[in-house]
Amino acid sequence: MPSEGATILHADLDAFYASVEQLLDPALRGRPIAVGGGPTGGVVLAASYEAKAFGVQGGMPGWRAATLCPRLVFVRGHFREYQRLGDAAMAVLRDVTPAVERISIDEAFLDVSGSTHLFGAPEVIGATIRRRVRDEVGLPISVGAARTKHLAKVASQVAKPDGLVVVHPGTERAFLDPLPVGLLWGVGPVTEKRLAEQGIRTVGELAEVPGSLVERLLGGAVGHRLSALAHDEDPRRVVTSRRARSVGAQSAMSRRRPQPEDVRATLTHLADRVARRLREKDLAGRTVTVAVRFAGMGRATRARTLPQPVASTLTLTEVAERLAWGAIDERGPGAEITLLAVSVSHLTTQRTVQLELDLPPQDPWRPGTVPGAARRAVDGSMDRVRTRFGRDAVGYLPALLSRGATVPEEFRELAEHDL
Repeated sequence: MPSEGATILHADLDAFYASVEQLLDPALRGRPIAVGGGPTGGVVLAASYEAKAFGVQGGMPGWRAATLCPRLVFVRGHFREYQRLGDAAMAVLRDVTPAVERISIDEAFLDVSGSTHLFGAPEVIGATIRRRVRDEVGLPISVGAARTKHLAKVASQVAKPDGLVVVHPGTERAFLDPLPVGLLWGVGPVTEKRLAEQGIRTVGELAEVPGSLVERLLGGAVGHRLSALAHDEDPRRVVTSRRARSVGAQSAMSRRRPQPEDVRATLTHLADRVARRLREKDLAGRTVTVAVRFAGMGRATRARTLPQPVASTLTLTEVAERLAWGAIDERGPGAEITLLAVSVSHLTTQRTVQLELDLPPQDPWRPGTVPGAARRAVDGSMDRVRTRFGRDAVGYLPALLSRGATVPEEFRELAEHDL
């Protein structure tokens, strides 16, 4: 249920990765910088506000960014510093309230309803957070406050850069209605374009459309959720701790016709990232889900639930391949893909595996069979090698051969870190 006052806060570090680089090297302050990439290739991981003013964005090829902003400075990422400084900012938030829900390395929700008698009204708490993070961590942070999580996040986006916006009870509609629909949580460029084609450009215009029509336009689940958000209907509470319900990874791809070797390489890489994180936490899962995003507006999701939980890289790769090609083949020969994603859910603890009798058939997808146990042993050996010599010391051949100037593994792990 929403709170009675504007006691839900969303705190979001501004242009986090680029701001860290400017903190570490004062000579970069006030200059357009890009983390990652380069003028001849690679991918921009993040951009400073000075670079964003020229149209530079994360995920953009380095050559494109250099074309848009000739004075752009490319810097390498300091991944350990990102984690350290992100954790330091979160420590400031936890000094205000124990009710902190960290949703990424650089942003979190807070419920300060139990803290106002100690620290003052939500706007006072928000100002205190901004001052302390700036003084103690050295980074700018924007804060939004409202009665719901959804609206608090919208408010923090409006507050950027380095600002504070409080939406007091009773003023929600006046605040929301004029804003572009792109500020709603979950509205990307494709959805925003589809809404614009129907003359829907603001939150207020979306709120005036019957929910059934929005669902027909965007699909049942997405349409229902966005229609609710347009009316500021968000019953979610701030959750301080939760057990992971799934572990996943995704990889954006340049628009292309799917080739078996490309799909296998990408899925192997994704499965390896997911399986390694599962094994680190002594987890395994029964349901494997693959998402395929197609050029245009299409997206397909396929899932398969296995008889036993698995955490083997090779098994996840094989299951994911079957699911991905099932979705691709259904689209027809002209389909082009732009993203692949793999996730594992229905998780359970798996520290040991009960071996099965050596009787046919020996299904390698069952972890207790001879081939299944062999896969687990190989993964265990690779995990130990990586722990000692680094993640690049060993890997599966399809993924290794496909390595190029893409997103560094350290950056992916920060983005996917189970917080």
